[in-house]
Amino acid sequence: MADLLLELFSEEIPARMQGQAAADLERLVVGALSDRGLMFEGVKGFAGPRRLTLAITGLPAKQPDVKEEKKGPRVGAPEKAIEGFLRSVGITLAQCQKQNDGKGEFYVAVIDRKGRATAEVLAEVLPEAFAKLPWPKSMRFPNSAVRWVRPLHSIVCTLDGEVVAFEFAGVKSGNTTLGHRFLSSGALEVRRFEDYERKLRDAHVVLDAAERKEIILHEVKQKAFALGLELIEDQGLLEEVAGLAEWPVVLIGKIEDQFMDVPPEILQTSMRVHQKYFSLRDPKTGKLANRFALVSNMVSIDGGKEIVAGNERVLRARLSDAKFFWDQDRKRTLESRVDDLKAIVFHAKLGTQYERVERIEELAGEIAKKIGGDPAKARRAARLCKADLTTGVVGEFPELQGVMGKYYALHDGENSDVVAALQDHYGPLGRTPTSQNAVTNSVALADKWDTISNFFKIGEKPTGSGDPYAIRRAALGVVKIILDRRFRLPIATLPRYSNEIMGFFAERLKVALRESGIRHDLIDAVFSLGNETDLVRLVDRVDALQKFLKTDDGANLLVAYRRAANILKAEEKKDRTPYEGEPDPELLTLAEEKALFVEMATASELIRAEIERERFVDAMGVMARLRKPVDAFFDKVTVNDKDANLRKNRLLLLSRLRATLHLVADFSKIEG
Repeated sequence: MADLLLELFSEEIPARMQGQAAADLERLVVGALSDRGLMFEGVKGFAGPRRLTLAITGLPAKQPDVKEEKKGPRVGAPEKAIEGFLRSVGITLAQCQKQNDGKGEFYVAVIDRKGRATAEVLAEVLPEAFAKLPWPKSMRFPNSAVRWVRPLHSIVCTLDGEVVAFEFAGVKSGNTTLGHRFLSSGALEVRRFEDYERKLRDAHVVLDAAERKEIILHEVKQKAFALGLELIEDQGLLEEVAGLAEWPVVLIGKIEDQFMDVPPEILQTSMRVHQKYFSLRDPKTGKLANRFALVSNMVSIDGGKEIVAGNERVLRARLSDAKFFWDQDRKRTLESRVDDLKAIVFHAKLGTQYERVERIEELAGEIAKKIGGDPAKARRAARLCKADLTTGVVGEFPELQGVMGKYYALHDGENSDVVAALQDHYGPLGRTPTSQNAVTNSVALADKWDTISNFFKIGEKPTGSGDPYAIRRAALGVVKIILDRRFRLPIATLPRYSNEIMGFFAERLKVALRESGIRHDLIDAVFSLGNETDLVRLVDRVDALQKFLKTDDGANLLVAYRRAANILKAEEKKDRTPYEGEPDPELLTLAEEKALFVEMATASELIRAEIERERFVDAMGVMARLRKPVDAFFDKVTVNDKDANLRKNRLLLLSRLRATLHLVADFSKIEG
């Protein structure tokens, strides 16, 4: 068995592309090898600033021999059909066999393929795999059709220590690579993964991105601890800086005191976005510390002093701009900025941000009345909620919209509930908890509903994976707020409601409830009744149904429903008529059908009453009582009786059973 070592060495690959590129390279190469019958024992991919690496162990020395049969046209078929078949398989007619399938003779091509050496196969498939790498952005090489993310300098490709010779993008494969750009010199000759990894480390390159992350995280925490501080965790930044440094060295810098009165979110965002610095805080107070951690890709003889000094100078310039914007922005109130929203187009078909704010303001007040918030505060917060879009800080750091609204509102002396709503109305996002402030909830719901309903109105709906206006995210936010706070706010009571929007919400509800173990088919079963737009009621009904179906009574009743539904479906198709309406009590001859008729009559009224009172568990209890008479009916009663009147009446009885169960849910939607 042989091992493959593959490295693609280039100019710096953007950090955000590295991980996916390594995964894509592994997928393409493994797929190509598998298609050619080359199995292996293990594979591992690596990505870094200047290299993509793939190590595959346990490859065979050659492909297995393959014997393949391909069925061709019938004997006597048109000549062109036979010629086309022979071209496709690459043999002559004399080399074909004839077989009989009981309907006549046909040609069969028996192809014996001798396995090729694995190195020969690799030389063929690897350049093809490289060309298929789906880079988000790439550049075309001079005088070549090849596209690659950055200029490619060298390719290492060895199988069992020997070079696999091929060429890609004008670069010939070999067995030499380079170490760290500044901390090493000269080419490194490698044969196998073990000496490749060792020689890279000696040349100041940590190959594994996971190890680079561990080094960075450990060093930042240790250096922060030595100063009595702690790291403000930032997984996204950690992923990024691990893709920027082959030999990460953590250093600590200082933020000048003149900037410490700037809101910490501005400082953190400026350091993170522009400089890739980690923020630190005082664990006792929770406040941002006047220190930051940077990750250098260099080891210096002065212990990093010059590197830190240079970064502090750059940061000073960045924070000077941020402080200027902060100071200038506070010279105007948020209220004075609302009119400026008239100059910002929200969408060509939906008007300006000012017009949008007017819609949100009105809706937030109405929602507040329904969910127990203060309508006046909700309207005030809605009026100001987009005003920070006109400020210098948000212009520089768009991700701080809402956060900066809070600071400006505090400066203006706005009510605390209004301040909270300005900060949190974009949420909840991801796993962040839902605000417990009803004013915030009112504005958040109004903001999201305005987005959803208006984009549906103009036909700009999410399609497939495309959702440029984040409508799915807005809907998930609405679902989360309503369910977390158990707000009785039926979707149908909101403006621009449509059945299409409700169907869209049903799909988002499935996504939102997936982790809590609520079955998606049960959501469909209750939702498809078409009379439930109160999400809290809907989920309560689904939860009660799910618990009922886990009982013996529920499981058996589901089986009985399917039996009844299948009988009705078959007989309605045969008779070409639907069986709907009430059975005739006078035609009920057997005790079992009489008992079922009486029990269903009672159950129907009780189920309706319990659902009306929102006692869904009790409604399921009533439904459970149907199990015994239903079982007895199917055990003793012949539905398709020879007497046509009895047959029709019993089919109507089954139709009545179906309708009774549909008071709770459409059981035909339930899986399993």
